[in-house]
Amino acid sequence: MTEDLTLSAPANLRDLGGIPAEGGVVRRGVAIRADDLSLTPREDAEALVAEGLGAVIDLRSPGEVRNTGRGVFGELPVAYHHLPLMPGLRPTTGPGAGVDPREPAGMGGMYADLFSTAAGQIVTALAVLAVTPGATAFHCSAGKDRTGVLAAAFLLALGAEDDDVVADYAVTGTNIEAVGRRLQPLMGAILASHGVDRNAFTRSAIGQDFSGAAMETALATLRERHGDPLRPLRDAGLSAELVAMLRRRAVQPAG
Repeated sequence: MTEDLTLSAPANLRDLGGIPAEGGVVRRGVAIRADDLSLTPREDAEALVAEGLGAVIDLRSPGEVRNTGRGVFGELPVAYHHLPLMPGLRPTTGPGAGVDPREPAGMGGMYADLFSTAAGQIVTALAVLAVTPGATAFHCSAGKDRTGVLAAAFLLALGAEDDDVVADYAVTGTNIEAVGRRLQPLMGAILASHGVDRNAFTRSAIGQDFSGAAMETALATLRERHGDPLRPLRDAGLSAELVAMLRRRAVQPAG
């Protein structure tokens, strides 16, 4: 399918460095969140590797991966970890089933559900972030929902405040129209194969009312359910030792 696409640089890529965390701020060059990296032109991919990218965590479903694979990153010296957080774009059961992407409360509930249903994958991703030399980039398609869940888990593990987790999530709102334009050629075929109306999906994905409300709901739901929002991940193997490794790797003193 890539032969019919015009590859373009990610529209929602950002280093999480500088976000406040317990004991300092997130170190730059450790964690990068992004939209679909498989669509990246060679020049941009090579630049990321030259700047220290050591691994890619792919959160897309198996069906999405079958369409474009790893892209040019499959030819570069970058470790690859496929850790799908959902079985597909339109699940019939479990998180995301029947959720209207325009409705923040429903999306927030789905994000909270993923902390339980995809806990093993999230913990594995955090372990990759803790041990990979250089930067690790993680992505789904738009870099909003599944990527937002992993970014939230990463920041919470580093002791970030809820407001800072929500603020990071909300930054995607400034990029979402560009993401929609970037993904449109690919998503038409993928959505059709899932029985999803492309126009309706696009309208909901790039709505002007994007805010941090969905992530606010997710964090409030996790705290209501578990007290500690990381409890589902701790039960799945997020040990104190792994959290300590992650913090040593990813937190530096402020200033």
